[in-house]
Amino acid sequence: MRNNAPATLTSYRREMRYITDKNADKPVSGLTRADVRAAHAKLADTPRKADWRVQMISKLWNYAVEKQDWPLGPNPAKGIDLYGTRNPFEPWPEWMVDALEDAPARVRTLSRLILGRGERPGAAVMARWDHFRGEWMTVTDEKTDTTYEVFCPPNLSEYLGTIPRSGAYVLAKNLTEPTGYDAIEKEFRAWRKTLGHEAKPFVLHGLRKLAIVRLAEAGCSDAEIQAITNQTPETIAYYRSRANRKIMSRNAHRRGTNRE
Repeated sequence: MRNNAPATLTSYRREMRYITDKNADKPVSGLTRADVRAAHAKLADTPRKADWRVQMISKLWNYAVEKQDWPLGPNPAKGIDLYGTRNPFEPWPEWMVDALEDAPARVRTLSRLILGRGERPGAAVMARWDHFRGEWMTVTDEKTDTTYEVFCPPNLSEYLGTIPRSGAYVLAKNLTEPTGYDAIEKEFRAWRKTLGHEAKPFVLHGLRKLAIVRLAEAGCSDAEIQAITNQTPETIAYYRSRANRKIMSRNAHRRGTNRE
């Protein structure tokens, strides 16, 4: 794990700490494949998290056997079918974005951060107040562990101006720590249920994809979108294809008229 990016190592430690804290009073040797399958199925509503749980159990088991010489036997997590990325994340429909006005405060704030900053949810929840400096903001690509400055959308600045500051982080647990992502994601799922069956396919990560769609509809080039979201050209091209052709054609004509 030493060769992994710091952000990845942080995620590993957080998940492994959860597993060990939750099972501290149970013998490791008693873990069965049925137990692992049950844990996986329990998180089926969040397939990425479900797969991550199985992968971390496997890593911990392998470490105990290979590095600590524990006589545990075969890895119970080995070979369990993962959900994988079954479908690309769906960009949120505008009616669901509008519904955020009545969402829990932390869900509303995290959603605004993801949509305005173009970050993954796990990075957006770590946004600090000192990341915002006038019309500029510092964002993080969690996957590559890189930070860079981009323009801060006025609607995000305006929204942040309406919420109280209770610590160094926008979503603060206390004065020095951010609120955990899992707590807000749990609130999100509870809120999503109140929106009915139509809302079920959409997850917080879909707001990052909606950011691409909106930027495409505003007439941004692929390079401009990548400068904001730092996503791959293939990802940008895929979600650009989801943009509203009518809106894009209208904006293109307006830009052409303005040049005359």
